[in-house]
Amino acid sequence: MIAIASDHGGFDRKESVKKHLEERGIEYKDFGTYDKNSCDYPDFGRAAAEAVAKGECEKGIVICTTGIGISIVANKVKGIRCALCSETTTARLTREHNDANMLAMGGGMVGELLANEIVDTFLDTEFSNLEKHSRRIAKLED
Repeated sequence: MIAIASDHGGFDRKESVKKHLEERGIEYKDFGTYDKNSCDYPDFGRAAAEAVAKGECEKGIVICTTGIGISIVANKVKGIRCALCSETTTARLTREHNDANMLAMGGGMVGELLANEIVDTFLDTEFSNLEKHSRRIAKLED
């Protein structure tokens, strides 16, 4: 189960990512927003992050216009490691090295096809389990 959320600036990209997840047969829970009316990204990003932190969802995807604000709010939730990615290399490396459990993207920064590639890379890449990366993640959690 993937938690997904956006503000109005990321709404279109969120909707295209949801369609992509459906095509892949991946379940998701949409934490809003549900239209393009102006809203505050912390409300929706925090709800998705809390669902991941509580174990209700395995991973999360959050989207605002730049991805910056919504990634910051997600990272305020204990246990969340949210990475802002605008291409596939960082999406792969944040999973391999940081075991990131949330992906942030900028709806105004990445197009639909690239966003889907980033999502696929993020969801399909496993954590490396190398000791040095596990040690660093433990320090983050402290």
